[in-house]
Amino acid sequence: MYEVGKKGDAAMPLYENISEFQLDAFREIGTIGAGNGATALSQLMNRKVSMSVPSIKILPFAQVPDVVGGAEKLVAGVFTTVEGPAPCNILFLFPIVSAKVLVGRLMDCKYLENEGIDDVGKSALAEVVNIVNGAYLNSLGSFTSLHFIPSVPALAIDMAGALLDTVLAQIGMAGDHALLMETVFSEIEENVTGHFFLLPEAGSLEKIMEAIGVKG
Repeated sequence: MYEVGKKGDAAMPLYENISEFQLDAFREIGTIGAGNGATALSQLMNRKVSMSVPSIKILPFAQVPDVVGGAEKLVAGVFTTVEGPAPCNILFLFPIVSAKVLVGRLMDCKYLENEGIDDVGKSALAEVVNIVNGAYLNSLGSFTSLHFIPSVPALAIDMAGALLDTVLAQIGMAGDHALLMETVFSEIEENVTGHFFLLPEAGSLEKIMEAIGVKG
């Protein structure tokens, strides 16, 4: 279900009037990005990996923790800043169990239930996210003819609410809505679900939608 912002939000008309057709444009971007990301991950893991994007939503920043099970949910979060004509930020969240499965398959190991992800595992997870982010941004760039330049990703493991608070403090709430691409990695050991959140700075989502040609 699509959620809108509070009354008085400068971007309110865009979010209120977004159509299924407009979300379909983002779905196509996500599908192409997922296909390219899966190809790159298959090469990295030396086995077939599939990726899909079953859900696309635009939601207020405050609802981000709810998507992964609530503010108290332990997650692995990877944060990336993106420069360009439509600056934004990316927060990729994995429930900790999913992160362990993904990293364990990549490194050919198995984490115990009470075992934390070590530094090597964290680096591996950050590299996976870097590949997926790049695939999504390249797809978005192809659709919009805009250039997106991502930073080196930073990874932290904490409760979802605490991670979001840290991210919002860093970006200063320049925007207030996130574009969510739910991302499912399959054919690994079990399906792994991650959540790609594009956090646009003020005015950036409007620029992206205008460049796609779906102003509404």
